[in-house]
Amino acid sequence: MNVNVTQNGAEFRVAVDLVVLTVRDGTLAVLLVRRGIPPYRGRWALPGGFVLPDEDLPAAAARELAEETGLAGPAGHLEQLATYGRPARDPRGRVVSVAYLALLPDLPVPVAGSDAAAARWVPRARIGALAFDHARILADGVERARAKLEYTPLATAFCPPEFTVGALREVYESVWGRPLDARNFHRKVTGTPGFVVPTGGADAGGRGRPARRYRRGPAALLHPPMLRDRGDPAADTV
Repeated sequence: MNVNVTQNGAEFRVAVDLVVLTVRDGTLAVLLVRRGIPPYRGRWALPGGFVLPDEDLPAAAARELAEETGLAGPAGHLEQLATYGRPARDPRGRVVSVAYLALLPDLPVPVAGSDAAAARWVPRARIGALAFDHARILADGVERARAKLEYTPLATAFCPPEFTVGALREVYESVWGRPLDARNFHRKVTGTPGFVVPTGGADAGGRGRPARRYRRGPAALLHPPMLRDRGDPAADTV
């Protein structure tokens, strides 16, 4: 049973859609499902579905993620992204969707379930046409993630509990889509109050001294921010 809302005699349904992002093999990846039912049967789409009666919106998002992909509720960061209500966005009728953005560490390969015929992590650069208006929702989610990496420590949501500065730099490079100067990045990360805290451990291997491990610090905002260069990607040095 779906949530049906009536306004001025017109009935519409409420849905949730999820932009789920991770970094896999140095690439920003998006969780997609192949629809197993009409409309857009066989097309790739964002995970999501209709909200059930008496169900809170975040609970609906977590349920749809688990039902369609086999992944439990996000272990990283989850926030409401935006609401999409263009009248013709869904051929089944008037549907208003509340979209959520999830930033997750690398997770196992998802397993399709519910009304999804397949589920997989897809590199952002390789995504083509999507069902409904999901291309717009995805674009909004990616831009939100890119912007929040500038002024919050949310890049750590893509990392395990302990990580190196090099691994954190890989997150920024993957999400922003451009290489960063390693020395400048290390200096800014370790010099920003509350961004990261050393754990006392280190990763051995490779040449030179072992890389120190860190965890997320207590800061909610970064001062100064990690501003990205919106011009030539090759010129971006953070």
